[in-house]
Amino acid sequence: MGGMSVRTQSPEPPESSGATHRAGFACFVGRPNAGKSTLTNALVGQKVAITANQPQTTRHTVRGIVHRPDAQLILVDTPGLHKPRTLLGERLNDIVRTTWAEVDVIGFCLPANEKLGPGDRFIAKELASIKKTPKIAIVTKTDLVDGKTLAEQLIAIDLLGKELGFEWAEIVPVSAVADKQVDLLADLIVPLLPEGPALYPEGDLTDEPEQVMVAELIREAALEGVRDELPHSIAVVVEEMLPREDRPADRPLLDIHAFVYIERPSQKGIIIGPKGKRLKEVGIKSRKQIEALLGTPVFLDLHVKVAKDWQRDPRQLRKLGF
Repeated sequence: MGGMSVRTQSPEPPESSGATHRAGFACFVGRPNAGKSTLTNALVGQKVAITANQPQTTRHTVRGIVHRPDAQLILVDTPGLHKPRTLLGERLNDIVRTTWAEVDVIGFCLPANEKLGPGDRFIAKELASIKKTPKIAIVTKTDLVDGKTLAEQLIAIDLLGKELGFEWAEIVPVSAVADKQVDLLADLIVPLLPEGPALYPEGDLTDEPEQVMVAELIREAALEGVRDELPHSIAVVVEEMLPREDRPADRPLLDIHAFVYIERPSQKGIIIGPKGKRLKEVGIKSRKQIEALLGTPVFLDLHVKVAKDWQRDPRQLRKLGF
């Protein structure tokens, strides 16, 4: 044994087509902007996770589901693991570790165009402590580098595993953007899943409740352009989503009432903007995305509320769904 295997072509199909069906869970981990959400979207074939180059935007378990004749792969998106500074941070890290221990495969995403850094080591160390779960190193964004850089990255990743005392199940270079080796990645994950019937019906792409996905879209739009001023101090709660009554069947309208929670009154002006202009833009932008997601016209009613220091208050955290 020893040596490093890097996959660039599909494993041989098994001799018999004896229909063993597999179904199970995988999660992608990696630093913010390592390409996790883009990869999820490429595998599932449509936008499910919220992509952002900021940690903690995918706070809820957004699952994308890859349906194949021989298998069903359910992608669980855990929040980013980071050094906790607040109660929220600690709680998120607990969720991460629990999820890693429960899934069947962990894919560690490492961008080809950035050298391994302390953040990657921090995550790899945590991975090393989760003994049972097979770990695949996924080198993302290979479209951005030349062959030499890619080869160096593959060797560095192989060594990182050895250094921490574990063996990668596979090391796979992919480019979700150029759609290179994405199917191969699925081919390599599938054999690591337990045998069993599909766990979700064929049509499902995500089992995330629509309300949570809508809240994510609003939160994304609200953070656009003010991330530096309010990086994590925004939470969005969708209070209700109801079809408007007395509308003809061919012209439905969905009423959505949502609250944008911030920590301090001083942040209110930043979110609302001069004469309410910014909040209006947030509404327009997120409404378009919500309509695309749900496939129906939407009336979006947005209000900004102050929930004092919600990141540090267990009661508020529970109320806001953490």
